[in-house]
Amino acid sequence: MKDSNPKYALLIIDIINPFDFEHGAVLAGHTARIVQPLSRLKQQCKEKNIPVIYINDHYNLWQANLETIYQKCLNDQNEMILSHLKPGPDDYFLIKPKHSAFYGTALNTLLYHLGVKSLILTGIAGNICVLFSANDAYMREYTLFIPSDCLASVAEEDNRYALRMMENVLQANVQESKIILEQYL
Repeated sequence: MKDSNPKYALLIIDIINPFDFEHGAVLAGHTARIVQPLSRLKQQCKEKNIPVIYINDHYNLWQANLETIYQKCLNDQNEMILSHLKPGPDDYFLIKPKHSAFYGTALNTLLYHLGVKSLILTGIAGNICVLFSANDAYMREYTLFIPSDCLASVAEEDNRYALRMMENVLQANVQESKIILEQYL
């Protein structure tokens, strides 16, 4: 990516999702509520030359081909979400085999190559994949920013708990995306 801002990177975790599992419809509904702030955050990061990295489940395809995964996931339930948050040609796209964005992926190497020291973690599910990714990022000594309006989980209480864990245990800066953008980026 040309002229990237090496200090920060925006991670968008598991947003390309078919929601075809138990409680998937509930998570899709909660995810729909974060589309606007996440889309706005992504656009503003791009304007500031902050790299955008999508890291996603591969849904048993085991391919890092964005279009293949996107087409496998696309359905009536997620069409609005995906139409607003589909990766662009200058976004990075990685697949992950498990919950954490770091486990078994090239993410840490990519971040090192880009000179990134601070991560903005967004996506779904906040209490699983985003939380586990934040934990692994913390252990790798990244500074963490968690826009609270860009995270969704099946249960609202689980999402709030994950945000508290990231703030209190992982020392993440947890605030709305607008405040993070205005004060830190």
